[in-house]
Amino acid sequence: MKVLVFYTKRFAYTTSEQNLSDEELSIFYPDKKQIEHKGEHKDCITAFIQVEAEDEEKDLKSREKKLANHLKWVARKNNTENIVLHSFAHLSASKATLEFTANLFSATQTRLNNVSYTASQTPFGFFLDLDMEAPGFSMARVWGDL
Repeated sequence: MKVLVFYTKRFAYTTSEQNLSDEELSIFYPDKKQIEHKGEHKDCITAFIQVEAEDEEKDLKSREKKLANHLKWVARKNNTENIVLHSFAHLSASKATLEFTANLFSATQTRLNNVSYTASQTPFGFFLDLDMEAPGFSMARVWGDL
């Protein structure tokens, strides 16, 4: 799993173009009304995450724990409890299945929300127009190969 995390004063998105079939999209959203086509977050870490095929060979719980711990560490370093999970399939040539990625993101979000963090996800299956305000200091950008 590859993770590129930014501390962002502001992170906003709008869905631009659907890049999954309706059938694939239903893996993430059984009811299309659940899709949040716009979102804005402040004082958060925004994690660009690529789940890889090798991650599926490991236990989902261990991957969830590894990702959550990494994100909590970066959040603490940036004095925030707000975390945005963003699926970004451009950090590696290796890709996990949609189902595994969806399950990992949901499990990680739940784990973070259960321990005093406010975690959310950008919509799966869409290219997004992004608007980020990311200051430049040491721990504002962290790369992880988990």
